Amino acid sequence: MTLKIDHVTLALSSLENSIPYYDKLLSLLEFKKTHNHVWTDGKGFFFQFIEAKEGTSAYERYGAGMNHIGFSAPSAEFVINLRDAMDSAGFEVPNIQNFKGVTALFMKDPDGIRFEVTYYPPGVSVVD
Repeated sequence: MTLKIDHVTLALSSLENSIPYYDKLLSLLEFKKTHNHVWTDGKGFFFQFIEAKEGTSAYERYGAGMNHIGFSAPSAEFVINLRDAMDSAGFEVPNIQNFKGVTALFMKDPDGIRFEVTYYPPGVSVVD
C-alpha cells in the first residue's frame, strides 16, 4: 500500500514576516486557508506553518533537510502569471527558467525555503 502525503509543516523564523508571502503564494496556487497558519488544497493535503524555536539553525541550500517543494502548473502562462503576481505583491522573484520545453519558477520565502512551480509539456518527466 502506498501512503498519501497529507501535510507539510514548515517552521518559519517569523510568522509575522513570512505569512504575508504564503498568504499570497498559496492563494495564487488555489489553496484555501482553513484557519490560522493552515492551508489546504481541499483534497486532503495541508500546509501548516509554525514559528521556529529561537537559536535553531537557518535553512541552508543543499544541507540536510527539505530541498524544495514542487508544484506542477497547468500551463506556461500560469507560471508567468504567478511570477508577475508575486512580483507585483512586492516579493523578490527570480526570472523564469526555460529548458527543453519546461517553464520553471524557483522562488524562496523570507527564510530561504524554496518552492518550484513548473509547467511540464506532455511526455516530459517531472523528475529525472
